[in-house]
Amino acid sequence: MCELLGMSANVPTDICFSFSGFLHRGGGTGPHRDGWGIAFYEQGGYREFRDPHPSVDSPIARLICDYPIKSNVVISHIRQANVGGVRLANTHPFTREMWGRLWCYAHNGQLDGWQELALDVYTPVGSTDSEHAFCWLLGELRRAFPTPPASFGPVAALLHTLCERLRGLGVFNLLLSDGESLYSYCSTKLAHITRRAPFGEAELSDAEMTVNFSEHTTANDVVSVIATAPLTHNEVWTTMLPGELLVWREGSIKARYAP
Repeated sequence: MCELLGMSANVPTDICFSFSGFLHRGGGTGPHRDGWGIAFYEQGGYREFRDPHPSVDSPIARLICDYPIKSNVVISHIRQANVGGVRLANTHPFTREMWGRLWCYAHNGQLDGWQELALDVYTPVGSTDSEHAFCWLLGELRRAFPTPPASFGPVAALLHTLCERLRGLGVFNLLLSDGESLYSYCSTKLAHITRRAPFGEAELSDAEMTVNFSEHTTANDVVSVIATAPLTHNEVWTTMLPGELLVWREGSIKARYAP
């Protein structure tokens, strides 16, 4: 299975610490050697790095650790290939435009019968079940809402229904964002943590690294991290329920949809 990493923050924040542990799972402490990617939303723009090689050995991944890109929303993925060959076209995250925004998506899991999901507006570039499901999801959202709704509520409610349908086809853990909201859906395994004042120290589980967040934050900062499995061993992470969808904005949960 692949692994997911996401971040939502109320101020532009770098993800260097979390990503430094996460990349080791891509061929180091974990078996996910079939590519990795990371996407940043920053100041109304979108920046993405993808690499079909193991993240633990990737010079690009090391660049991300050393280059503190400040972002409010981040989505990252490390891949263990099940469907589709190991190549750049099959490397997450995937991106499409809808309503004048770039939507970023990453999926952990494997689906049965995914070829039967009828596509309309969006077409996959690669050959994975993940990208096909993404094209189907966005197509269904766009068909229901030809123009963007005034709030994220109707989109989130329909997204939860669509994710529940995909969960019926197998394992479907998801991170999805339009740059404003970050949606996390749990099929089998996702956990999250929200850090706010008073900030303390955190120690990575997959690398020898400790950070004192009080030295890098202000009293008003709120930063939430979502991951397939907790990235630190000295903090309390919350495990999502199977079938649960959370909507994150500015580091906080704004809506919760139960299975």
